[in-house]
Amino acid sequence: MDAGVRLARSHRTNTKVAAVLKKRMQTTNERFARRVNEATTAQPTDPLAVMAASMDPRNWYSYAVDATQRSVLFWEALWQRGNNFVENTAQGLKPVLHFEYEMVLDGRTFERPVNYALLCITPPVGVTVDPALRPYIIIDPRAGHGPGIGGFKDDSQVGVALRAGHPVYFVIFFRDPEPGQTMLDVCHAEQEFVKKVRALHPDSAKPALIGNCQGGWAAMMLAASGPDDTGPIVINGAPMSYWGGAWSEGEGDNPMRYAGGMLGGSWLASLTADLGNGKFDGAHLVQNFENLNPANSLWDKFYHLFDKADTEPPRFLEFERWWGGYYLMNREEIEWITRNLFVGNKLWGGDVKSSSGSAFDLREIRSPIILFASMGDNITPPQQAFNWVADVYGSTEEIKARGQVIVGLLHENVGHLGIFVSGKVAKKEHAQIVSVLKTIEGLPPGLYGMAITETRGTGDEAEYEVEFREHRLEDITAR
Repeated sequence: MDAGVRLARSHRTNTKVAAVLKKRMQTTNERFARRVNEATTAQPTDPLAVMAASMDPRNWYSYAVDATQRSVLFWEALWQRGNNFVENTAQGLKPVLHFEYEMVLDGRTFERPVNYALLCITPPVGVTVDPALRPYIIIDPRAGHGPGIGGFKDDSQVGVALRAGHPVYFVIFFRDPEPGQTMLDVCHAEQEFVKKVRALHPDSAKPALIGNCQGGWAAMMLAASGPDDTGPIVINGAPMSYWGGAWSEGEGDNPMRYAGGMLGGSWLASLTADLGNGKFDGAHLVQNFENLNPANSLWDKFYHLFDKADTEPPRFLEFERWWGGYYLMNREEIEWITRNLFVGNKLWGGDVKSSSGSAFDLREIRSPIILFASMGDNITPPQQAFNWVADVYGSTEEIKARGQVIVGLLHENVGHLGIFVSGKVAKKEHAQIVSVLKTIEGLPPGLYGMAITETRGTGDEAEYEVEFREHRLEDITAR
């Protein structure tokens, strides 16, 4: 690429970024004006009534008592959050799983040790699993936080699979990486986990892989390097095409994907790892999430805690136990991720070899792939979750010729974490994915959209109808 082309490309990019920033500032001003208007119009419009209320000492007394009580509960919750952080850190940051479990394999004992382990989830009282049913293996994201968010509560990916009678296994990781471990070592260890699950359930179908966020592309690496051992793959909010996203479609401007270009690529991750003496602190990744919406990070969530001080602390503390636990990566791991995924897409381009020496080729996957994304996700927008299909497969005919079934499921508004944390999403989308997985395996090769329609059941619980609509890759790409 000559200098003239680079200059023109840089000018176009700068123009687009400037337009996006201008629009976002305009949106911010509009929201601020709306909030101010709501605050002012909510008060009595009669000046005499306002003055009379302000002069009544009983109102001042009631306000002072209420504010004092809320303040005590608010600061007690923050004090407890700090104590929880110290306690969790001292215990080595245990997984935040809601369920009991037992360890099946510890990757720290492998020939190439890694800080990963395979857990078997113990069914709660009243729930029975059938060892002959397809086992589920859930891989949580190693993106700054710790593991367990896929089984954070009873209504979760773990919960819906258990209640459907399936054995559930969970891939966790420990805070500190093993010296010298690489992402390829992690992939090899996860292959061993899958083989172990298959050995434990020889009469069942191949295990289903559930990958959340970063765990999604980890599951795809695992399936691409060992396609004969894995069953259907469900990846939730998983960034497979980091460069994908809208430039100018309202609030879907996906600001996180600008960071690499604006900051100059992958050097910042390398520098941070150097400053950490070869260790990259996951707190930096969490700070990236916080920077996406500073209003929420610095104000909204604390205001909500103060506003609901009598009911909100338990939920706040439970979530902060996960959100405030930071895990480490080796320099080699974060550099591998930034250079092979964030920048250049070398992984899916075939430039990266697995431990066996062959390139990771997503077209080698033979099991159905279910992609779950949300329009409300500003960390992994639908373009990043779906666009890799158009990059890897040349046409609809190629998808069919390779015998591949790819199913897309799109939520309208849930945020990134809600995709694999929300109880409502678990009871609807994840429960329906579990219930129709066998149907998906029976679909003819092709590209499908999955639609879930709620119908009112005989009791209080809602019932759902699932429909699969076939699409052509060329039509989707044109949009």
